[in-house]
Amino acid sequence: MSAGVIGVFVLAAALLAAAVVFFIQAARRQRQTGLPVGKVVYSDTGLWREVEKPLFDSLLGLTGRPDYVVDENGRLTPVEVKSSWAPPVPYDSHLYQLAAYCLLVEKKTGVRPAHGFLHYRNRTLSIPYTEDLETRLLDLLAEMRLAERRGAAERSHEDPARCARCGYRSICDQRL
Repeated sequence: MSAGVIGVFVLAAALLAAAVVFFIQAARRQRQTGLPVGKVVYSDTGLWREVEKPLFDSLLGLTGRPDYVVDENGRLTPVEVKSSWAPPVPYDSHLYQLAAYCLLVEKKTGVRPAHGFLHYRNRTLSIPYTEDLETRLLDLLAEMRLAERRGAAERSHEDPARCARCGYRSICDQRL
């Protein structure tokens, strides 16, 4: 075998090895993002491309920006990334936020997502988008609209730490 042929084989082997290393690194990064396997069709992170416009439904007056929407074999799935460790049970606020994204994806595409993902620092949860969850979300939205029409909403907790992090603290007459 000539030196030229051996050189081509060595180069081919090196390229194959590099491709395997890149594939392993890509798979590791895929797992770290918490994204399901599929094509990212919407991103609010600005990491990969320009931030998308928010999803909006005029009938509900609902707007949202999921961190990602992934196409899983033709079904769009919202993904919400949280920077905190996963709680023992997802917080209601996280569930309702994800449910709102599922509803907005359905309103935009006409296809109901089967589930959404909550990705925490230490694990990713698949949350089924059930009729019950949708009903609870719509009830909550109606309750929020009613409080908005009344002009005031009562504090719904007794947690000073939660009050300290609230975006309305500076104007709230019920802060702890």
